[in-house]
Amino acid sequence: MRVALATLGCKVNQYDSAVIDRLVREKQWQRVDFDEAAEAYIINTCTVTDRADADGRRLARRARRRNPEARVILTGCYAQTNPAGIAALGYVDHVVGLGRLPELLSAVEGKLADRIAVSDLRRADKVETLGIESFNGRSRAFVKIQEGCDLFCTFCIVPVARGKSRSVEPRKVIDEIELLAAGGFGEVVLTGVHLGGYGSDLAPACDLAFLLKAIAERAPKLRVRISSVDPPELTERFLGTIADNDIFCRHLHVPVQSGCDPVLGRMKRKYTAGEAAERLSAARRQMPDLCIGTDLITGFPGETEDEFAQTVRFLEQAELDYLHVFPYSRRSATSAAKRWSELPDHVVHERARLVRALDRSMRRRFEDRFIGTRARVLFENARDKETGMLKGYSNNYLPLIADGPDSLMNREVTVTVAGRNAGGRLEALVA
Repeated sequence: MRVALATLGCKVNQYDSAVIDRLVREKQWQRVDFDEAAEAYIINTCTVTDRADADGRRLARRARRRNPEARVILTGCYAQTNPAGIAALGYVDHVVGLGRLPELLSAVEGKLADRIAVSDLRRADKVETLGIESFNGRSRAFVKIQEGCDLFCTFCIVPVARGKSRSVEPRKVIDEIELLAAGGFGEVVLTGVHLGGYGSDLAPACDLAFLLKAIAERAPKLRVRISSVDPPELTERFLGTIADNDIFCRHLHVPVQSGCDPVLGRMKRKYTAGEAAERLSAARRQMPDLCIGTDLITGFPGETEDEFAQTVRFLEQAELDYLHVFPYSRRSATSAAKRWSELPDHVVHERARLVRALDRSMRRRFEDRFIGTRARVLFENARDKETGMLKGYSNNYLPLIADGPDSLMNREVTVTVAGRNAGGRLEALVA
């Protein structure tokens, strides 16, 4: 049987899709690209915005057009939050919620009697992982260490979709990392819905710094990257653990979302702009070569010109190296959608354009700091399409290309950052 799989959304969804992919292959079904003819199409959906929901529906319609006789199955966060609405769509056969893998496989086989198979994740108290041993065609793999969220930011539906915060036991996390190291991966990315919530639900309780220290003590033969932590979670113990152990990449993604206190208050974030700036500065003091990125929402409901200007000043003064910019997009059923009027689209997107220009200057400034220095880069399993050169990221997230043989792929190699090519990209010389 030919099975196609499409993934929308975050790294947690990518991990979940890797689980699905592994189970499909264990069944000895043939995995095909989503645009090919298949007997079953699985769409692992995102629901972070109304637009993400629409993307899931669009892929379902595309699958139905590709093969009108195929089974079209939606899973993931959108399936979890609106199963009845999706099941009412004429082009969807089954809606399978998160964590319902046996039912998902039955739907693929055409043996699931019910159109909807969704659990109430608000009652879930465990995270199911399957020890993923392969992420096809990648030099890095994701390890899900945590699921769910207890924060309930006003713009976010994810706590409803994913349930309360719950953690994978440290022993299981380490076992999975060692499986991936034995499988030849050069990097793992620790991922979760709210990494900073890690461990509070375990008995005995622990935290993310405890897990990192345990990983470092086992010293698996790969490097470990941390996907995302909120500003208050940059504790001295957390930062010190990373600084003291070379196994951890010198790269942190810290979603600040806004640099204006009134906007942060409306978002229900758990810090002020000043507190966020102090934590970023503390991270930089601990590790001067650290790459720090952030997420930023522009045009949050009610954001005035002065509030936006405060955010711009924050970004100009904070010790950040890149931005992921998200123009505010409505997510029905959230507090933000219910309580405040949205700004005009042209205002939201103009603010995003201005901040993206700042992002470009930040990235270039950060990268230029390291021209002429040595770096450790993990070359990926595929060459750069534009130049045909090796491509990869350094320990501190410099994007680099270099001449070299295929034998360097999926290896961490010492290079010298030579400068920029005619297209402005960083080139490196293999030592």
